[in-house]
Amino acid sequence: MPSRVRAPRALESKAFRAMFAARKEVFVDLLKWDLPVLAEQYEMDRFDGVDAEYMIMLDGEGRHRSSARLLKTDRPHLLDELYPFLCDGPLPSGPTVREITRFCLDRHQNAAERRLARDQLVTALAEHALETGITDYTGVADLAWFQQVMRFGWHCSPLGRIALLEGRKLIALHIRIDERTLDGLRTAGIYQPRTLKLVAGEGAANEC
Repeated sequence: MPSRVRAPRALESKAFRAMFAARKEVFVDLLKWDLPVLAEQYEMDRFDGVDAEYMIMLDGEGRHRSSARLLKTDRPHLLDELYPFLCDGPLPSGPTVREITRFCLDRHQNAAERRLARDQLVTALAEHALETGITDYTGVADLAWFQQVMRFGWHCSPLGRIALLEGRKLIALHIRIDERTLDGLRTAGIYQPRTLKLVAGEGAANEC
């Protein structure tokens, strides 16, 4: 399962270097987000620290295909520090709640490969939650991505209204995880057993 990883110590791992490089290609180069870049190669911010957890999907040759960062919500995280205005009521938080951030699909894939990588990562996030006692995920998404996430078959709802920020329509979301989640993913055609490697760990990543 994902465990703590220190950055930039994480850059000692090939899997983490690939993830941070892919994040730079997607979020900085493609989407033009104003984010810090380390050594002109890796997108890393202040939340990439000791308390961050990661899920990284690799292909058979160890190349990045998809990844996500999970932030604990009983300490500072994106939604409560940067986007609290997106929530109309109390923000779900606590030891069994994680915030999904930096959901990244590698650009060096065709549409079918990206869809498969997306579905496998969504499945892995749900299975990881069930295996480790996570009951809820939160996150911030642009409207188009939120509309996709709503169709994945799990229990997903908005935490507030849509807000326009720097030309982007953003919304906070809440995903509940329970014994019905995997069946919902299957019904929606999202559930995909892992055929890519799932990597998580500290420094030199462990395969699981």
